[in-house]
This record gives sequence, structure tokens and C-alpha cells, in this order.
Amino acid sequence: MARHRFAWLGVTLACMACRLGGSPAVTTASDEGFAGVQARGQVAMGVNQYTSTHVFQPLPDGGRIELQRNGADSVGAAQIRRHMELIARQFAAGDFHLPGFVHHRDVPGTAVMSARRASVRYTVETLLRGAALRLQSSDSTAIAAIHEFLAFQRQDHHTGATHDS
Repeated sequence: MARHRFAWLGVTLACMACRLGGSPAVTTASDEGFAGVQARGQVAMGVNQYTSTHVFQPLPDGGRIELQRNGADSVGAAQIRRHMELIARQFAAGDFHLPGFVHHRDVPGTAVMSARRASVRYTVETLLRGAALRLQSSDSTAIAAIHEFLAFQRQDHHTGATHDS
């Protein structure tokens, strides 16, 4: 319970920081959900989501999640690398609480990815301004779940991108 209170305090502070820092303001009710994802993402990942770029790429054997700072930011890039290492360990253990926190709900694909965790390999790749997490499997059920997970992420993060940009 205390962990959840701490997380919500962090989200509140992140929202305040975004508004004070000149990030895009919430202008419509439909934007509020996205703003919440952005604020909770900043708490979970440790970097401003409005000044970072996500790519969620499905691949024949799984997929790839990329997160990079939009400009030169060695501190932010190092934080992204630490975050990717953390989620690689958590996902490998079948723990998907961070995506659930960021999206404020159960994330499609994660139940199957957790159940089939032994058949999925997670590898972190260092990138110039961040990192990427490679998800690989030869299990067709796990691959389908990974693709479902990535499609949801693309939609909820408003990336629209399926490949490196």
C-alpha cells in the first residue's frame, strides 16, 4: 500500500513538473489519459516522456522496444539504460507491474508473456541516446502475446511507429 502511495505522489509531482516545465498542456478530456501515461511513464522510467521517443517494433521472433532522449542528454540516456536493464530482469521473472502502473491497467499480452516467461529472452541494447529491449522467442504463443503487448504500447504512447525512425 505504501508503495502505491509513493508512486502516486511521484505521478503528482511529475504532472506538476511537466506543467511548470512547459510540456504540452492537457486541452481535452481525451488528452488526459495520454497525459497520465506520460506522467506515470516519467515516474517509472525516470525521464521526461515528452522529450523522449519510444519505438515499439514487432519482429518475426518477438519484438523490440526502443527509448531514446530526443537530444543530447547523457544523464537521461544513462537513466534509460538502467530502466531497460530493470525491466529486462522484471519481465524475465514474469513481473509486468511497471507497464500496469504506467498504463493504469492490465496491459494486453502480459499475462501470456508472464506464463511463458521461460520461452522469452530479453536483451538490452545500448543506443547513443538511450537503449532498446529486444524480446525474442521461438514460441508462437509468446510471440503473439509480444505483438499484442507492442501494439497496445504503440497505441497508448501515441507513437504510431513500428520501426526505427
